[in-house]
Amino acid sequence: MRHTYSCPLRWADMDMLAHVNNVTYIDYLQEARIDMLVNHAPVRGGEDLAEGVVVVRHEVDYLAPLTYRPDPVLVETWVTEVRAATFTMAYEVFDQHPDGTRTVYLRARSVLTPYVFAEERPRRLSVREREVLGVFLDEQTPPLRAPDVRRCAPLPEGGQSLSYDLHVRWSDVDAYGHVNNVKYFEYLQESRVAFLSTLREPGDAPVWVVVAGTDVDYLRPVLFRSRPYLVTSRIARLGRSSLTIASEIRDGQDPDAAVQARGEVTIVRFDRKAGTAVPFDDDHRARLAPLL
Repeated sequence: MRHTYSCPLRWADMDMLAHVNNVTYIDYLQEARIDMLVNHAPVRGGEDLAEGVVVVRHEVDYLAPLTYRPDPVLVETWVTEVRAATFTMAYEVFDQHPDGTRTVYLRARSVLTPYVFAEERPRRLSVREREVLGVFLDEQTPPLRAPDVRRCAPLPEGGQSLSYDLHVRWSDVDAYGHVNNVKYFEYLQESRVAFLSTLREPGDAPVWVVVAGTDVDYLRPVLFRSRPYLVTSRIARLGRSSLTIASEIRDGQDPDAAVQARGEVTIVRFDRKAGTAVPFDDDHRARLAPLL
């Protein structure tokens, strides 16, 4: 079976384009997961899987802009795979119309593992937890990504890289002392804005972009501290109107510092008035080429 969560929108969820910000959707997914396993679970026994987990990977495809309105948006959640120590959840954020059709704003998939936070280690799923997850299991769901591209690769060799000092805020940390998985999307956004701003010349007209997809692999927990982490980014792919920025969050400035997470974000140049993608012009391509 699938679970449907009625998710309220907040005015603060909107970005400069008056759409729900790409980071905020990950909050919606987290709320929907908790609602499925705790608030409205058809059977008990999966409560620890709502918050007592760490995210191993997120795959997110943004399909249509969602604007503010007083009515909630719907989030459908279900399970696509249950293994010994991980489970995979799928999500669809949508509006249901009277004729039975849907406007889908986002599709996503998350790989999660139960975690013993007191001992800082993952654990296996219990028999009861596997039974609870089995209620929501739909193994026929097609994957978002092909098997050979389901993990973010290390930063590509060659090309210039741009670095961003990442300062963790106290409010970024969850009840278990780790930075919440949603915040990594915010960190990628902050580093991406800094990245793109370096490509602008004084007097340039704004170049508007929207996020088409984001993949994040969580490798080690990011913790609160005064010393910054380092986000290093390169352009992995450049298309006609899109580009993919590959990023690594490292433990510090040393090039051999441990990688905490990897992310790939695909953005599309966007015409605000027409509401359509537009190609990068020759000047943009000349500035992007050294970073490719």
